Amino acid sequence: MLRALWGQILRVRQRAIWSWQGFVHVYRTEGSLAQWLVANAAFGALAFVLPLSGAERGVVLMGGIMILAAECLNTAIERVVDDIGTEHRALAGQAKDCGSAAVAVTAVGVGVAWLCILYDLIW
Repeated sequence: MLRALWGQILRVRQRAIWSWQGFVHVYRTEGSLAQWLVANAAFGALAFVLPLSGAERGVVLMGGIMILAAECLNTAIERVVDDIGTEHRALAGQAKDCGSAAVAVTAVGVGVAWLCILYDLIW
């Protein structure tokens, strides 16, 4: 039983290492992730300065993290498309555009959440 538990702990540890390596890769190769990290830091600080409820704070913080996740997925799509071939293909371009759209839609969603919360605070 302890051996099985230890095996699970080691697998979780290895997955965390792989995930961190992926995040570092995106950070080093995609300037947009660094921009989103700066935006998350600024809006995260704002979330703790403003008189928000715990749920409101959680929504905007989670939204910022979801943007980071979308950016990582977008990079994964770009890497797979580029690995298949570098010649221009319509479907490859569409796949990359869709990944980019996912980041944009996620960001718009977080922006809408912020607007709703700020509207409630002001009025």
